[in-house]
Formats: sequence, C-alpha cells, structure tokens
Amino acid sequence: VQLQASGGGLVQPGGSLRLSCAASGTDVRTNAMSWHRQAPGNKRELVARIHWIFAPYYEDSVKGRFTMSRDNTKNTVYLQMDSPKPEDTGVYYCSTEISGVDYWGQGTQVTVSS
Repeated sequence: VQLQASGGGLVQPGGSLRLSCAASGTDVRTNAMSWHRQAPGNKRELVARIHWIFAPYYEDSVKGRFTMSRDNTKNTVYLQMDSPKPEDTGVYYCSTEISGVDYWGQGTQVTVSS
C-alpha cells in the first residue's frame, strides 16, 4: 500500500488549497481514508475521514471550511481547504487502515500565512 500526498504550500488566510492523496495497492472506495495534521510541538490529529459506510467526519475546527472527497477513477482522495486559518498550519498526512494496520503517506506541508 502506498499513499502519495501532494498539494501543500503557502496559502493566505481566507484563500483555498486542495490536497491530494493518490493511493496504490488499496481501493479508496472500500477503505476508510483519513487526513491528519501535525503542527510543530503538537500531536498528530485527525482532521477528516470518509468511508462508504459512515457519514464523513470532520474535526470541529474545520467543519464548514474543509471538505474531503474522492475520485474513484483516479483512486485519489482530496482535502479541499477553504478559508484556512493560521492555526491550520502543519504537515498533512493521508492514511488508511486495512485489517488493523495503519498506512501513512509521506506528508505535505501547509503553511497559512499572510
């Protein structure tokens, strides 16, 4: 299983950014796919998760601003970040869990600053 995250960068507060996570060795339609983030000095935290069984999950601070989606034809999941805030800065990781094993992408840096 490989997860390749991309799309990070510098974005101004109130702007927008879309992160991508291309998966191989697994099917994004059938597994729970997640985005986590880790700010300097903080623990890694769950930001969003989608699964075909459950309603999407969003961490409270990103509800209404971030949207997670998937493109089954590209086997890719996305995190659309609208109206980001400086506190959204961190390294964003995509992940999936298969039969009790967690798989992680390499992370992509997001910096929200004017």
